[in-house]
Amino acid sequence: MSNIQIGSIRLSRTLALCFFFAMWTTRLFAQLDIDLEKEPFRYTETEANNRVTRLSDQLKAKEIKLEQTREHGYLRSILAALEIPESSQVLVFSKTSLQIRFISRQNPRAVFFNDDTYVGWVHGSSLIELSTSDPNLGAAFYTLDMASWKPKIVRADYDCLGCHATSMTQGVPGHVVRSVLPTFDGSVQPQKESFITDHSSPFSKRWGGWYVTGRHGEMRHMGNAILRADKLETDGNDNRDDLRSEFNTRDYLAPYSDIVALMVLEHQSQMHNAMTRADFTLRQMQFDWSNKSTNPITDEERQYELKRIAAPVVQSLLFTNEAALTNEVSGRPEFAADFKSRGPTDRKGRSLRDFDLKTRLFKYPCSYLIYSPTFDTLQPTLRNEIYRQMYSVLTGKDDSKEFQHLSPAMRTDILQILVETKQDLPEEWKINRIDRR
Repeated sequence: MSNIQIGSIRLSRTLALCFFFAMWTTRLFAQLDIDLEKEPFRYTETEANNRVTRLSDQLKAKEIKLEQTREHGYLRSILAALEIPESSQVLVFSKTSLQIRFISRQNPRAVFFNDDTYVGWVHGSSLIELSTSDPNLGAAFYTLDMASWKPKIVRADYDCLGCHATSMTQGVPGHVVRSVLPTFDGSVQPQKESFITDHSSPFSKRWGGWYVTGRHGEMRHMGNAILRADKLETDGNDNRDDLRSEFNTRDYLAPYSDIVALMVLEHQSQMHNAMTRADFTLRQMQFDWSNKSTNPITDEERQYELKRIAAPVVQSLLFTNEAALTNEVSGRPEFAADFKSRGPTDRKGRSLRDFDLKTRLFKYPCSYLIYSPTFDTLQPTLRNEIYRQMYSVLTGKDDSKEFQHLSPAMRTDILQILVETKQDLPEEWKINRIDRR
């Protein structure tokens, strides 16, 4: 019997623990201002269509077979099937997920990801957690029981929404990187301060409850540290090359929890949430407008609302309020290479996946998620308005304070890259091309 099945946890008991954790999240699913179970969403009744469901269909049709190993169960096989690089591994030891029974400083939870899909694995548990971006659902959640020789992917729905459809995820089904103050065993007290982090978060507030490897100079973070006498002990928690001194890393795919992967994960999670929030808000408004029998909304009012909804997405795409790096950051070359290989480059070899890591995350501050299915499946009117606002910024017409971090050269570079690599740009982008010489 594989060692991952020792003390394996049944789903019902796991979900009970998840519910307990959900009871003290910032805001419960039932309190959202968008009701996901009513029209036009009907979250649990809507058929999913995403990377995970396509894998599930392949498994049912026996078009693909997952291979199990003694050390890691189906982990390596499912990562390959979902096109998730092993180099994306990050490790969290705070008890802040569905599998809190197994998680500790000596047994952290491993998270792997690509642009739209996430895999959570804990040594000693038979359960793999899967989540992904879905065009109709926002984030969709699944589990796979590795104790079975015939692996089956099961949709989780409410069992995960207790934590993943709250104010932490911008009020929609989504993902979150949370920085907490953990105790010696990884427990988190609900009254203690915590932070939801993204590219705008101060470096000093990031990664509490996470392991962090990589170099970052004199900048300090909350990772690799625990509370002692009500104070987070951060001495010696910085600039780690590996985690072999913390726990038995041979149980994991690598002895790392890459700092650059963590920075990408922070941006990506809230960027997806911003797009989903905008899309869901517009869908709700369109549904309300279509059922309004008196005082119909005017075209001018519709346009105003569309601009308002699109603006936060544009700001996230263009890294408004990004926290400046004061020292150079370096992580594992494997992650950087795998990450860059997934995106298009222009004829000059430039890519929105090019890292800077000296003063900011990316060399060209425009999110690579503009190429994602999540962006491409936004409501057409919303996507067009986002493009309109972005074009105004990148051509210098909009020079408002939110975009002062973008120099004229940066705007030109981003515009040129997008014109060459993004397929569905409006005609005005193509007609008014900037000379690429």
